[in-house]
Amino acid sequence: MAPPRLPDVVDRLDRLPAGRAIASRAYRAAAPYFLSIPAHLDEIGPGRAVASMPARPWTRNHLGGVHAIAQCNLAEFVMGAVAEASVPATHRWLPKGMTVDYRAVARGRLVATAVLDVPAIWNEGVELPIAVSITDPGGVEVTTIEIRIWVTPRPAGG
Repeated sequence: MAPPRLPDVVDRLDRLPAGRAIASRAYRAAAPYFLSIPAHLDEIGPGRAVASMPARPWTRNHLGGVHAIAQCNLAEFVMGAVAEASVPATHRWLPKGMTVDYRAVARGRLVATAVLDVPAIWNEGVELPIAVSITDPGGVEVTTIEIRIWVTPRPAGG
């Protein structure tokens, strides 16, 4: 039996008090490195996901901004959410590469939005770009990231 998909877990937990916080924590625990940032899953759906992260002392760099790697971790967090919501259960995905452009010092609570153009037909193997935009509390885009994923059909029985 396949494990439940992230959007289904979020839908079920949203009915509970603090359900989204529980879902966010469970998602972070599924990939333990995500526990290094205080990310929260705000929205999830096919083609789009949004996550946020408050600045905390352990996420800051020597300039007082949010560290570059913490931002990359937030980008992977939201990318995984949109991939889980968009890629059919018959397929699996793996990150293949990442391109990052830091545009401004990131301060305060950051919001990361991931967008994936969902194909109408899923081929045998396809590389898809996911665009992630990270904005600060003033709505200024501080970082743009493209994460490419490789999508293939799941092997029979897997």
